[in-house]
Amino acid sequence: MTLSDRTLGQWLEHWAEVSPDRECIVYSDRNLRFTWKQFDHRVDDMAKGLIAIGVGRGTHVGIWAANVPDWLTLLYACAKIGAVYVTVNTSYKQSELEYLCRDSDMHTLCIVNGEKDSDFVEMTYAMLPELRACERGHLKSERFPQMKNVVYVGQEKHRGMYNTAELLLLGENIEDNHLDVLKARVECHDVVNMQYTSGTTGFPKGVMLTHYNIANNGYLTGEHMRFTAEDKLCCCVPLFHCFGVVLATMNCLTHGCTEVMVERFDPLVVLASIHKERCTALYGVPTMFIAELNHPMFDLFDVSSLRTGIMAGSLCPVELMKRVEEKMFMRVTSVYGLTETSPGMTQTRIDDTFEQRCNTVGRDYEFTEVKVIDPETGNECPVGTQGEMCSRGYNTMKGYYHNPEATAEAIDTNGFLHSGDLGIKDAEGFYRITGRIKDMIIRGGENIYPREIEEYLYKLDGVKDVQVAGIPSPKYGEAVGAFIILKEGVEMHESDVRDFCRNQIARYKIPKYIFFVDEFPMTGSGKIQKFKLKELGVRLCEEQGIEIV
Repeated sequence: MTLSDRTLGQWLEHWAEVSPDRECIVYSDRNLRFTWKQFDHRVDDMAKGLIAIGVGRGTHVGIWAANVPDWLTLLYACAKIGAVYVTVNTSYKQSELEYLCRDSDMHTLCIVNGEKDSDFVEMTYAMLPELRACERGHLKSERFPQMKNVVYVGQEKHRGMYNTAELLLLGENIEDNHLDVLKARVECHDVVNMQYTSGTTGFPKGVMLTHYNIANNGYLTGEHMRFTAEDKLCCCVPLFHCFGVVLATMNCLTHGCTEVMVERFDPLVVLASIHKERCTALYGVPTMFIAELNHPMFDLFDVSSLRTGIMAGSLCPVELMKRVEEKMFMRVTSVYGLTETSPGMTQTRIDDTFEQRCNTVGRDYEFTEVKVIDPETGNECPVGTQGEMCSRGYNTMKGYYHNPEATAEAIDTNGFLHSGDLGIKDAEGFYRITGRIKDMIIRGGENIYPREIEEYLYKLDGVKDVQVAGIPSPKYGEAVGAFIILKEGVEMHESDVRDFCRNQIARYKIPKYIFFVDEFPMTGSGKIQKFKLKELGVRLCEEQGIEIV
């Protein structure tokens, strides 16, 4: 097993030559299919279209869309030119969009109609009012002087914007040699993708990732699940996040297998895609797997073609892992890491024991050093002792864009990237994530790790999902709050939860405040926002007349 120096464009061209007629990307719900050769040709046309509107080496091109078919076309087009593809979270509102566009020095923004209650077209006009009165390609924005183009991803026409059909048409008038010259300059250590951290704390920062970072992380991830070109991976996680664009997409790119895309998560479309395409792998965050397993039509679909997949994005409940293995026939692996580590630093392997795959996040990726470091002393913790998860290797980001101070805070003088997560390494080299340094609840001097209580409460009949967070307490500093989503038709009282805990976990760990909720506050990439749970707990206490002590 070795690391590759191939760029994303070179990987794409490799498969277009080696297996031109094998399916590369499939949208099963609309029967849209691209072979490697067809897709590579479309990417070249799109790349030339981008060149025609002034995109060149190092140009920042944003994508603000769910998993639409041309999301990946634009990614690889930028990769071939040497441009940087900047992913924009589809949950972003006006101020967040404007912050990212300004912070990233974005030159071209590619958008769709919108998501849920957000109209991306109107929000873009609000940010760039000059668009309504200018010709395409002649944007001069007072507030965003670096922004030169907006591209609508689709057939519709909007004033001041190109659409993708026009972009492809413009590309036909660009000679191939213009693209060839740019392609020849692209190197594996160039930045190809910039992702903004989810912003669960503080302002989001642009994480600069190279071809070498993400292609190799995707390759090794696939190796841990024994991927081959025969595999078909159902990707229903958002591409704007590392889970989608690296663990799913780069895995398929480096193994030559088929990526079966779901535009936006819908458990029914996921189950139907697996059934129709005979998918062999499935990815998701825990809430996605819960939605699939609990769907009333689950039993109508044949998911027996599945053999493996990844559950990641947040801490994975053991009980849920067991259900997925039993009902979806998958040997589930877990990847642990963060955007800054491209994202994987540890993973369970497909041939690890059931116990290891359920209860750990695996071992170090090859070519990566993972250490559990004492946050107080900076020394490596002994086996079995909790500390901060840190890593060093090929997968470490190039840095935060235009933010050397934050980069220096994240990567120490020895080259280790500090995750902010707490973990323990066991004698066999497997890691367990025990919480997040900032998620830790400190009650009257006692350190409480939410993960431990969550795992226990998952065993209570009727509990569908649970999250634990600290509620500010004038007496103890913090108290334990449990936020529980019940299974359909289940009724439960707070006393039932406390009775289940009594004499089973330490008294100080038993939730003081118990809330039955319909959903958790999440980032667009499916991560639970613990700090918002704390705010929610305080608000619910006020609404229900509960005194916080």
